Amino acid sequence: MLRTPTGGAGHGTATAGDRLVSIGTVLNQLRDEFPEVTISKIRFLEAEGLVEPRRTASGYRKFSPQDVERLAQILRMQRDHYLPLKVIREHLDALARGEQVGLPSPGAQRDLLDGAWDTDGDRPTAARVGRAELLAAAEVTEEELVEWESYGLIAPGPEGAYDAEAVTVARLVADLGRFGLEPRHLRAVKAAADREAGLVEQMVAPLRRHRNPQTRAHAEATAKELAGLSVRLHAALVQTALGLRLQ
Repeated sequence: MLRTPTGGAGHGTATAGDRLVSIGTVLNQLRDEFPEVTISKIRFLEAEGLVEPRRTASGYRKFSPQDVERLAQILRMQRDHYLPLKVIREHLDALARGEQVGLPSPGAQRDLLDGAWDTDGDRPTAARVGRAELLAAAEVTEEELVEWESYGLIAPGPEGAYDAEAVTVARLVADLGRFGLEPRHLRAVKAAADREAGLVEQMVAPLRRHRNPQTRAHAEATAKELAGLSVRLHAALVQTALGLRLQ
């Protein structure tokens, strides 16, 4: 883990004893833990206001140890918790105010977005991310995203934003691509997921139409539980079909 000097200043500042470094040096320091980080990613996080390096008279960026540790925190939250940048910014701002805040447990699916839910009518919806934010968080190219959208693997909402789960989907599609699986190969997986989702929706639809708010809330909890069971069953069936030992 990157070490931050004790008693150091906060985000965007540096103490007299801090040694400021270039963006290239920052990249080298981060790559041990984050091998896929790029200078473009660091610049994007700066443009989003998540880190504020100093600038020399000639315009070169200079990062303090606190800046480097903040970048590492951001990258960990993206990698381990799949959080959108808006949520990460709110989390870091809360820490800067001295508030005690926690993060969702790694490995959960919907629970990864705990604290990032907005209300829309009677049903909760996950926080949404913009196109540039999705590309940066998933570390994929515009060309890749366009291709995946053409096969229906990822789709924006009515206003052009994406569900936060799209980051997870993009990362998984990219990982599968490294094994030679192309988007056209994954259409069957998407079709199966749509059928499973339709079955869950069919099961909870009567509860969602109920007048009682508690019953509607129970519908969401039921849908979440059914989705989790469906994912576990799917994984077990695939491993059984392949003759793999279940963990």
